Amino acid sequence: MTSNGRIGAAQPATPLLEVSNLTVSYQREPVLRAVSFSCPPGAVVGIIGPNGAGKSTLIKAVLGLVPRESGEVRVGGLPVDRARDRIAYVPQREDVDWDFPVTALDVVLMGRYRQVGLFRRPGPRDRALALELLERVGLEGFAQARIGQLSGGQQQRVFVARALAQEADLFFLDEPFVGVDAATERIILELMAQLRRAGRTIVMVNHDLGVVQDHCDLVLLLNGAVVAFGPPGEVFRPDLLRRTYGGRLVAFEQGGSRVVVGP
Repeated sequence: MTSNGRIGAAQPATPLLEVSNLTVSYQREPVLRAVSFSCPPGAVVGIIGPNGAGKSTLIKAVLGLVPRESGEVRVGGLPVDRARDRIAYVPQREDVDWDFPVTALDVVLMGRYRQVGLFRRPGPRDRALALELLERVGLEGFAQARIGQLSGGQQQRVFVARALAQEADLFFLDEPFVGVDAATERIILELMAQLRRAGRTIVMVNHDLGVVQDHCDLVLLLNGAVVAFGPPGEVFRPDLLRRTYGGRLVAFEQGGSRVVVGP
């Protein structure tokens, strides 16, 4: 492991996502301190850490949804502000107004605005794509259902379909499995695998170390700062997990055995 927490082989010269010395403060209190990491194309990257570690803040700061005190974010070698058409975002469910009077189809079509223009109506091709994506997430027949009338898992599938409608290269998923059913989790994991095979990059915040270990190529251990970054087999070490989670117990499967790490 290098001094900046990097573990494993060097990344490509031009990663799809590159975060350099990112610092974020709330009311002058640092939440993230000099966070640096990079993601190659076609990788699934998991961000894990305890509550309050800054995981969601990191995604929002990368996207410009919260102000950065310092640091730089580049996508495909360009400043993130010049590459927004390559990015899709699935927020935490608690950040969404589920009472807004729109249908599932309306929400998915929102993902087409960058392609069609903010003040133009989506055309037949956009509508056909949106319906196809609703079918891919198992919601055929729910196109005209109000978003607030759907279950938590169905709502999350709609937002995943909206992200797919953007035809992006880089996807951010903020705790996509919280409050969803097992069927929704399976659908999202399969879609992630399809995106990965298509060369897309996914950055996902998740609390389930088992899911991260089984489905992520790279893992960022975060607790205000980067503890380690690299393949799951290299960063899922008791010493690194203790540094990440402090006195909290965490458990995961490794080599067919259940490993529990505590203080």
